Amino acid sequence: MGSASLTPVKTRIRWRRWAAGGVGALLAGVLLPQIVVPLAAWGRTFDRPEDLPARHVGLVLGTSKYLASGRVNRYYLYRIDAAEAAYKAGKVRVLLLSGDNSSVSYDEPTTMKEDLLERGIPAEQLVLDYAGFRTLDSVVRAAEVFGTRQFTLISQPFHNERAIFLARTRGLDAAALNARDVTGRSGLKVQGREVLARVKAVLDVLRGKGPKFLGEPVDVPE
Repeated sequence: MGSASLTPVKTRIRWRRWAAGGVGALLAGVLLPQIVVPLAAWGRTFDRPEDLPARHVGLVLGTSKYLASGRVNRYYLYRIDAAEAAYKAGKVRVLLLSGDNSSVSYDEPTTMKEDLLERGIPAEQLVLDYAGFRTLDSVVRAAEVFGTRQFTLISQPFHNERAIFLARTRGLDAAALNARDVTGRSGLKVQGREVLARVKAVLDVLRGKGPKFLGEPVDVPE
């Protein structure tokens, strides 16, 4: 009877160990990407255009120009500022504008092109990637479609780190210019989502996930 009465106790202990192991694995799965991703970008991100290594192509990562409220998205605006600065500092010669054009009414690359033209960037130095649906797609397509394995990423610091991580796992040579970041409530929301985005980035690498579309090669101007 004594041994029988111990069975529920042993079962509870076993379940607690399994639960603790599961929680530990979950925490490791979330926390490790927060370490691995910035380590991959260590020494490769720059806050000032003049500190950038000179590269032929600057890969500008797209986002929506406008928020749901109708106001201009500061993430977008600051990326355009940084792209202009990198080009005018002579640190990149071509800007590859990569974003989402999943519908006729939504076209991130063309919007970026129009705004950069207004800032005096020559049209012949702007190349559009209409299938940059995700950061992974933009990075891989830069190499596989546009034939550039060495480029400067242009986005906010947290985004640049993740993009560099994805690039380096593909054997690509990426540096980055950090666009001005966004603070306040909207910035906190994006930073919160970035935690999960880094977990997904690591999982995508482990699974060997590729971009949604590739397609025929596209020449980049010399």
